Amino acid sequence: MRTIRPVAVLGGVRIPFARQNTGYNDVGNLGMSVRTLGALVEQFGLQGKQLGEVAMGAVIKHSSDWNLGREAALSSGLSPLTPGITVQRACGTSLDTINLIATKIATGQIEVGIGGGSDSTSDVPIVYGQALRRRLLAANAAKTPKEKLMQFKGFGFSELKPDFPGVAEPRTGKSMGQHCEDMAKQWNISREAQDAWALTSHQKLAAAYDRGFFDDLVVPFRGLERDNNLRPDSSIEKLSTLKPAFDRTSGRGTLTAANSTPLTDGAAACLLSTDEWAAANGHEVLCHLVDVQVAAVDFVHGEGLLMAPTIAVPEMLKRNGLTLQDFDFYEIHEAFAAQVLCTLKAWEDPDYCRDRLGLDAPLGSIDRDKINPNGSSLAAGHPFAATGARIVATAAKELAQRGSGRCLISICTAGGMGVVAILERR
Repeated sequence: MRTIRPVAVLGGVRIPFARQNTGYNDVGNLGMSVRTLGALVEQFGLQGKQLGEVAMGAVIKHSSDWNLGREAALSSGLSPLTPGITVQRACGTSLDTINLIATKIATGQIEVGIGGGSDSTSDVPIVYGQALRRRLLAANAAKTPKEKLMQFKGFGFSELKPDFPGVAEPRTGKSMGQHCEDMAKQWNISREAQDAWALTSHQKLAAAYDRGFFDDLVVPFRGLERDNNLRPDSSIEKLSTLKPAFDRTSGRGTLTAANSTPLTDGAAACLLSTDEWAAANGHEVLCHLVDVQVAAVDFVHGEGLLMAPTIAVPEMLKRNGLTLQDFDFYEIHEAFAAQVLCTLKAWEDPDYCRDRLGLDAPLGSIDRDKINPNGSSLAAGHPFAATGARIVATAAKELAQRGSGRCLISICTAGGMGVVAILERR
């Protein structure tokens, strides 16, 4: 392994995010990925160029997608000699693909690469039960028409009942929203605080669009120019009328469709390189990816499903000699407003920081005005594998506009994991 080299973030692109079964219901991961990578290729003049690697991810994908990273790269305008790989870590997927590319750059394996991801909750794989699958496989292997027909002896129409992909954790049977309801109750997060957080996210995202912040970050696709989940005219009064979405029976449910991210389709990607490659090819370095950390929690036995970032962040801070307050702004993925508020409260809690994180004192509080300055997932939507690249591209541009600074990125994921990172521009 070679000496560690700085990893430059040169920029990113995404398509507008669309709520499930709206703008992209007939596109799928490959189509969204090709549009996104193609836009990135065009923006950075990469037509026909051979890159070190394209890493893409998808949480919900068809077997026919094959290696999404390679297939999308082949249709993007890049040289066909550019390798591609596909990975998955739920909501942290594209921060992981970016980390994969960054690690290869840092260790000298490649000079430049793309990390990103795509997800469609509209074009989901629908499969049939095991009995019918076995019949079909046996019929496919049979050699004569009679032998093929024999495989369907005893067939019943009940075997045609399809299996849809679920959103429940396989080890608990509870959805992410139900798990987050448990967290909100444990940390005493109010409905009012969640609604206020959601409203602010919409207001910040709308303001960023209006001032042109996303003009070079979001490319039109299928008639959309902005995320169609964005509700700039929302209000606390409107949000307060919605009923609980995940706890509808106890009378204590606080998570609603408005303070939770909707099922969303979309794709995003970022270009990373060495400083030398950027200079040789005439590209500005927006910032550097300094570090990444992953952690997990034992949610099966009582820990909050989405609390892993609370563990990953202090581990990363310690390694880099930083405190939680040593950042100019923070990008915290808003899977649910309650999840963000639980995370912030945990870092302020002396008992949690001592007993769970092993710290002598709380990590402390964060200035709320420094969190998600351009809105986040509650307003934009959350295509699982695209969110990390959306956040990195947004944060990199924000750092470039500020001229200098440091950003902390925090993303919770299904499966009780969290991926966090540090971006810096000096």
